[in-house]
Amino acid sequence: SGLAEHCSPSAVAASSPPQLLHCLVVRVEAESFKEQGNAYYAKKDYNEAYNYYTKAIDTCPNNASYYGNRAATLMMLGRFREALGDAQQSVRLDDSFVRGHLREGKCHLSLGNAMAASRCFQRVLELDHKNSQAQQELKNATTVLEYEKIAEVDFEKRDFRKVVFCMDRALEFAPACHRFKILKAECLALLGRYPEAQSVASDILRMDSTNADALYVRGLCLYYEDCIEKAVQFFVQALRMAPDHEKACLACRNAKALKAKKEDGNKAFKDGNYKLAYELYTEALGIDPNNIKTNAKLYCNRGTVNSKLRKLEEAIDDCTNAVKLDDTYIKAYLRRAQCYMDTEQYEDAVRDYEKVYQTEKTKEHKQLLKNAQVELKKSKRKDYYKILGVDKNASEDEIKKAYRKRALMHHPDRHSGASAEVQKEEEKKFKEVGEAFTILSDPKKKARYDSGQDLEEDGLNMGGRCSSQSSGPGNFFFQFG
Repeated sequence: SGLAEHCSPSAVAASSPPQLLHCLVVRVEAESFKEQGNAYYAKKDYNEAYNYYTKAIDTCPNNASYYGNRAATLMMLGRFREALGDAQQSVRLDDSFVRGHLREGKCHLSLGNAMAASRCFQRVLELDHKNSQAQQELKNATTVLEYEKIAEVDFEKRDFRKVVFCMDRALEFAPACHRFKILKAECLALLGRYPEAQSVASDILRMDSTNADALYVRGLCLYYEDCIEKAVQFFVQALRMAPDHEKACLACRNAKALKAKKEDGNKAFKDGNYKLAYELYTEALGIDPNNIKTNAKLYCNRGTVNSKLRKLEEAIDDCTNAVKLDDTYIKAYLRRAQCYMDTEQYEDAVRDYEKVYQTEKTKEHKQLLKNAQVELKKSKRKDYYKILGVDKNASEDEIKKAYRKRALMHHPDRHSGASAEVQKEEEKKFKEVGEAFTILSDPKKKARYDSGQDLEEDGLNMGGRCSSQSSGPGNFFFQFG
């Protein structure tokens, strides 16, 4: 092949007859390899075509069309970076080789370098101003540049959905562009679409295991899914490949800070130092607003702290923030429902327990829902304890004393000189006092009332009216009705 390098037309003209003969033999051999390559290319057997074009190039390295053909084959195999090298070599050997310039432009565009692609297509139009393929490809390159600009602005505006849209459009023309894929994957991660983001990053890492951007995106997905330790490993790897990778550096710092603060908060909570735990969880929430999953957990943890501090409304707010960030977060719904129960907001408690039970149909969740439903029903009926002015844990004696006091207070005889309206109101209260005592002085009825069992029966309906058969102390008062 030493002689083959001298097979250019000028070298042949200056050769002696034996050299001339050798050059012709080499040219014929190279052409034969090229023809075989063409045959395989036509059959779409690109690997074999590549092998024969390579043989043609090795035999006669100064032929532009051999490089052009091998570039076309590599493009069909999706190996655009190698194809670019061959296309560039083909136009170095022959600057008027239109297909060489077209292929170089196509490779640049496929790899996402739209500016360089535009220059190649403009060169084609200088050589052949009517070349329709170059005209179309130039438009495509301009389109890609436009999508790039829009995406840049939208990323700054944090309109990540729009960036994904722009990158999808650009990748139709630049399918091998790692830069576009990475930007798309990063935005998918920021949108919480982690499996899609992971898949894009993994595809790149399969082809290029040292790609710092792809390592960063893999880390970002893990970080946003609250797998912080694993995430840090990927960020460290990315920084090993590209020490000045700003995004990986910031994410690594945030991940470490978040992990440390959350762990300190958990420790303070376990030690019963709720005030410190509250402060640490609050500081952790200020580290990275983009980390939705971790922040949801931090809000729920802080909600637990608030409930321990008996700041129930604040606990409810924290749990509400947690489910706003992650509407599948069962623990936050359970914590909030318990706070609703403790503050007697039973309708809200029932709604949360229903959501939990629909998601996870366990016996425990069913029981919690049932309890809340019973408390809700109980809250809508008359509160006999309130009517008598006693605590729910009042003794028999306390109930009797309270009854006598209230019965005297509202007795119709005491209000005989009042207006008809006042008389009617006092009579109603007097009846309710009797009704309350009838239930709370009878251990069986009281137990049924406390457990809400009475709601299942007809004897006492939701209005709490007493049946005419009611017996028990103070029953003689009912004759006033």
